[in-house]
Amino acid sequence: MAKPGNEATREAVALAYSQTDAAPRVVAKGKGLIAEQIIARAREHGIYVHESPELVALLTQVDIDERIPPQLYMAVAELLAWLYRLEHDSPAAQIGLPTQPPP
Repeated sequence: MAKPGNEATREAVALAYSQTDAAPRVVAKGKGLIAEQIIARAREHGIYVHESPELVALLTQVDIDERIPPQLYMAVAELLAWLYRLEHDSPAAQIGLPTQPPP
C-alpha cells in the first residue's frame, strides 16, 4: 500500500497474510527511498500496490512483524477479498463484481 505524493514523503507498508494467520502482519514499511524500494519490489513480483493515504497512515503505526490491530480488520479484509476475487475470478466484471478496489 502506498501513499501518493511527493517522492521525499512517500510512505509504503507491506502486509503478509496466509489463511493460517490470525491476521495480516506488517512485513515492511518505510518513507522516501525505502518506500520506493518496497513499491518497486512489490511490482517486480506482480504484487498489487494499493494507494490509500489514510490506510497507510494507520498501518505505519504498527510495528514490523506485528499483526494489524482489530480496528483495521474490516478495511484490510475488504481489500484482500477484492484481490482474491480479482485473482480467482478473472471475468469478475462479467458477473457484476466491482473492478475497482475498495476505498
